[in-house]
Amino acid sequence: MNQDLFSLQGRVALVTGGSRGIGRMIAAGFIAQGAKVYVSSRKADACEKTAAELSAGGGTCVALPADASTLEGAQALAKAFAAREPKLDILVNNAGAAWLETFDKFPEKGWDKVVDLNLKTPFFLTQALIGQLRAAAAPRRPAKVINIASIDGISVNMQETYPYAASKAGLIHLTRRMAQTLIADHIAVTAIAPGAFASDMNIQARDHGEEVARRIPARRLGSAEDMAGAAIYLASRAGDYVVGATLVVDGGVSDARGGP
Repeated sequence: MNQDLFSLQGRVALVTGGSRGIGRMIAAGFIAQGAKVYVSSRKADACEKTAAELSAGGGTCVALPADASTLEGAQALAKAFAAREPKLDILVNNAGAAWLETFDKFPEKGWDKVVDLNLKTPFFLTQALIGQLRAAAAPRRPAKVINIASIDGISVNMQETYPYAASKAGLIHLTRRMAQTLIADHIAVTAIAPGAFASDMNIQARDHGEEVARRIPARRLGSAEDMAGAAIYLASRAGDYVVGATLVVDGGVSDARGGP
């Protein structure tokens, strides 16, 4: 049995939305397993601060600030990465947005912002980085693309976050479609559907953790280790034969809601 199933030693990763929340959890986990990690986010100061903090333990974390919410921004991020690294072993499409508003008042600008960042950016950033991903990919060591979806794309959340739920459901299906194409180039595309993790995106879990935990079958919120563990599994040798799948990490919530 391979003793390094979960090692990321010698691999290079890029995590969008990596300065905080789930992106930071994943970046920290990758660094702990030996990867060199680039973190990207819109706010340069937050990106630099996270990179410094995650490098403090002896690993390598590099800030690569960018606004990838537009096609031009995604291409600029890919160009900035390619200027630094010839290969990309792991791309984590984590940057995302949400917008809460009643049905009657929901604005087009909220719809466009959420759908563009949650659904369009993962496709076009992967497209822009395909040369670096192909350069890293090999039959016995595929490159990895991990899309961060949500359980709200699997089962219904009663909050009125219409484009968020729709975009995350679309991202799960897009993951399957991309996976079918890119595996021919030895690039395995998968997704993670997180449940309640305390973050600035999930302010209910962040600010009302005990109340939220009571509604979770596992009776607790997700931890940084839970998220890092799922991402490490998919990114490492352990997940090489997982193609197109969405790994649900939610303590049982989506099943309790009646999801598939």
